[in-house]
Amino acid sequence: MRIDDVTVYEPDALVRCGPKAPSDVIAVDDPVIVVEVVSPSSRGIDTSVKLVDYFKLPPLRHYLIIQTDARAVIHHRRHDAGDIETRILNDAALALDPPGLEVALADIFSTL
Repeated sequence: MRIDDVTVYEPDALVRCGPKAPSDVIAVDDPVIVVEVVSPSSRGIDTSVKLVDYFKLPPLRHYLIIQTDARAVIHHRRHDAGDIETRILNDAALALDPPGLEVALADIFSTL
């Protein structure tokens, strides 16, 4: 994912909307959802530097940090007005609007 001319990250998952990207695309700059699964070595950068950098991208609405050891999802959401809300979820459904997805946390942790 391209943040700027010198910063590129490879998140664990992302969702973008719009026309399908060509198969040879190696970087995108228009994600709506970005997901990072935290490991001990990535915890610091995932929760600080990447948080700030990802929200530099205007299309980004949701940044999810998944902590498998705590079975928690930290959901950072940008509202229409531009403010960012943070919620910590342990057992619920995660509503991601836009684009209009709902995911049960149990389903997230059953695959990890």
